[in-house]
Order: sequence, then structure tokens, then C-alpha cells
Amino acid sequence: MTKVNSRRFSRTRFYFLSLIVFQFCLTVEGVWPLPQSTTTSAERYALNPQDFNFNYGKYSSAQQGCSVLDAAFERYFSLIFPDLTSGNGVLPSNEENKFSLVVSVDQEDCESYPNEDSSERYRLSVSARQAALNAETVWGALRGLETFSQLVYQDDFGTFFVNKTEIEDFPRFQFRGMLLDTSRHYLPLQAILRTLDAMAYSKFNVFHWHIVDDPSFPYQSRTFPDLSSKGAFHPMTHIYTQSDVRRVISHARLRGIRVLPEFDSPGHTQSWGKGQSDLLTPCYRGGTLSGTFGPVNPALDSSYWFMAQLFKEVSSVFPDSYIHLGGDEVDFTCWKSNPDVRVFMQKMGFGTDYTKLESYYIENIVNITSALNKTSIVWQDVFDYNEHIPKDTVLHIWRGVPADYKAELSRITKSGHRVVLAAPWYINHIAYGQDWQNSYTVQPQNFSGTEEQKKLVIGGEVCMWGEYVDATNLSPRLWPRASAAAERLWSDEKQTSSVGKALPRLQDFRCKLLRRGVRAEPLFVGHCRHEYQGV
Repeated sequence: MTKVNSRRFSRTRFYFLSLIVFQFCLTVEGVWPLPQSTTTSAERYALNPQDFNFNYGKYSSAQQGCSVLDAAFERYFSLIFPDLTSGNGVLPSNEENKFSLVVSVDQEDCESYPNEDSSERYRLSVSARQAALNAETVWGALRGLETFSQLVYQDDFGTFFVNKTEIEDFPRFQFRGMLLDTSRHYLPLQAILRTLDAMAYSKFNVFHWHIVDDPSFPYQSRTFPDLSSKGAFHPMTHIYTQSDVRRVISHARLRGIRVLPEFDSPGHTQSWGKGQSDLLTPCYRGGTLSGTFGPVNPALDSSYWFMAQLFKEVSSVFPDSYIHLGGDEVDFTCWKSNPDVRVFMQKMGFGTDYTKLESYYIENIVNITSALNKTSIVWQDVFDYNEHIPKDTVLHIWRGVPADYKAELSRITKSGHRVVLAAPWYINHIAYGQDWQNSYTVQPQNFSGTEEQKKLVIGGEVCMWGEYVDATNLSPRLWPRASAAAERLWSDEKQTSSVGKALPRLQDFRCKLLRRGVRAEPLFVGHCRHEYQGV
């Protein structure tokens, strides 16, 4: 008889059980961002791609023909079963393997666009042979489909499984944005579309398109075609046509993502002047023209006529109710040098206070967009200059270390304005090591103020400015670092306060992104079962 070393056997059994428990935690609790409430069981069900289908609930307001959900069913089938083309994970077809994901929504908003009030709440119940996904809107159903897709996992033999699960979920903040800068470096259309795909995986819901700036004007305007023909890096290859813009908006809509365009002025407009003469302020040196130009000329009626025509077009092209007007980093040097601007200042009674001149300009632009039934978003500079802006204008905080932006949150919300926080999430800034933790530990409502003030923080935004970013490094610089902010904006803060607990979940999610073709950079030493295959 062979003598068994009980100590070694116990240790081996312990390691084996630990491996099972560890794998169970990663597969069952591996949803990112973390749902508000999750109950899971060790009971699991095999999923066979040949016997899996999506169905509309009998009493669902949306039925077959719903553009948003029909497209999502097709998209998520490939995400749930990524190996289907290779034959991995396919079991013999039989009645016992049939599994339906039944989707029911309360509102039939299939042909609409997501908006600031859209509900993203959903309930997901996974049991034997069926999962039930219930949501108020198709946008909530999209979030539930993403969650279900992350619950599905494979064993070492390639068989797909999902565990018995109950989830109640909704976002903490209604505005969860990502800014891409397409002026400092042109981003090809496909790079934007791939980013929208990845945004949906992390449940972001606003694409802030910083489409033009000083370096280039790639937006091809119908009303003012010279803006791109003279202001883009190249008038044919480095532009976004009207067709391109429609494709971005459509792609985003099908993923429950709003498209927020930004046309920043009066500063950041050097490229505008190339295609629109007399728009920018001529600068003087020693009483003579220097040949350079400053911000938009706020002293000319023609400037406001131009802006009214441009924003009339922008309002018709971009369906979202919000428009970002910029208003940041206005250099007053050129205005001060221009004798016509100085005369205008005296006429208006502004004296030598050029913040009043900027206030005058911004107030006129906000009035233009208000007349177009659009809600304005402006950078915090507009508030800091004490400009008189409508109460429904949203302020966008971008400056400072935590002490600074917390003080700004207090001041702005005390005035009754809604706020989007971006300052701690400028992730174009990179650091060696796990700098995702900086994004993860942000507390957007941790500032001095009443509960009513804190409710005015409608969300936050990850910003990827383009000085050193183009299509070659966009994805690895964004992902999975942006996902850390995504969980902060979606999930309950108390449940997600530990970076130590978040790390294995984020590593698992990063591996999911790789398998979906997203070039997400590693968080630390390690590997993924399915490494990136796109190169």
C-alpha cells in the first residue's frame, strides 16, 4: 500500500480549492464597473452558442425592429461568444442547452437619441436556461447587455458558462464623459468609432468631441466650407465630412452614447481665422499691425453674425441638447493692443477690465445657443470671470489640484449651477506605475457644501488632450486607465473605495478588453489567457 503524505495532500487540496475560489471571484464578480447590487451563486449554466438566443419580452414596449436593440443583439452575440468562428466552446445542440436572454423595456424609444434625462437603470436575473433583463429604456437595456456579456466566461476546455446571478444596477452620475481632441492631432474616423466601442464596455455615455482648436479646423462646415479647406491640416484627408459626423453620431447612439460637440471661443480659434477673414482680432505692436491675430474680435457685429450662423448649423447637425462653448484660456494681450477694441471698451463702460469684455462676448454666444434651444456647457473660466450666464448653463471644472477644484466645486454649486468635474481625470498626463489609482480614488462630491449643492455635480469626464496623442497611442493611453474613472462615476463609492480590491477586477477587465480587440496597456506584471492578437 502506498503511504500518502497527508500534509502534502492537504496543502495540494488547499491550493486547488483556492484556485477554484479565485477563479470563481474573477468570473462571477468580474463586472466593470461594479453594479450597485449583485447576488451570485456557485450554480452555473453551460451556454452553447448554437442554442443561445436573444428575445424580446412578451410585454416589452420594444419589439423586433427596434434599431438600437436589434443591432445590440447582433453585436453582443459576438462579444459573448468570441471564439464561435473557430468552433471552440460549441456543444452538441439539444433542448437542455437552450438558453434565452429575454429583454423587456418600459419605453419604446428605439429611434430616439439618449439625453441628459435618459434612465440607464436595469435589472438582470440569470437562472437555468434563461436570463431576464428588464429596463425602463433601451439605454438601460444596453447597459444590462454589457453586464451580461461580462458575466459569461470559459473554462479551460473552452465551454462557456454563466453563474446564477441577480443584479440591480443604475449609474451614480448621469454624465460620464470622455473628451477626444481631434485638432492637435487628427484622429481617423475608425479610431473614433473604436473608442466609442470601448466607451460602451465601461458604460461611458457622453463623447465630448473637442473637434476644433488653434492647430486645425477639421470639421467640414456646409455654411462656411473655407473653415476646413483652409484651416484643416489637409483639406481632403484630415477633415470630418458631414457623412463622417453622421456616422459618429449614429455609432454612438446605438451604444447609448451622446455626442457633445465643442466649438471653443473666443480663444483657441487661430485655425478659424484662416478660413474666415475679419473674425479674429488683429494684434498691434507699438501702434502698428504686427501681422498676428488674437481671439475672436468681440467688438464687431459681424463676429456674432458668424457665430449665429455656425451654431445654427451645428445645432442641426448634432442632435444632443448640449453644446460646449469653451470659453477658457483667453489671452487679453491682443485685445489690449488693438485701438478699435479699446474704443469699444470705453463705449461699453468696461474701462480697462477685459474680463468684462470676455463676459460680454460669452453672454452673447450663450444667448445665441439658448435661442436654438440648446443648453450651454462652458469651462470654469467663464464662472471665474463673474460672467452673467443663465442658471441652466453647465460649468466644466478643469483646473487645479484637489484643494483647488474642491473649492471651485463649492463656489459654483453655491451659485446654483450644475457642474461636470474633469480636473482630476486629465489622463493624457502619464506617470510611471499604476497611475490609474489616482483616477480611482477621486471623490467627486467630497467638498464643502450642502447636500443640495452636491446634487448639482452631474458627473465627470476623462480628458485625452492631443498634444502627444494620435491614433498610434490613443487606445493604450486611454485603456484601462479611463475605466478607473468609469467605475468612480457609475458605481457606489463605498463599495469601490479600495484600490487593492479593484486591481484584480481591473486586470480581469483589461483582459476582456484585449480579447475584444482593444489595445489596453498592462496594469502590472502578469498575463492574459487571450493576449492581444491585433498586431
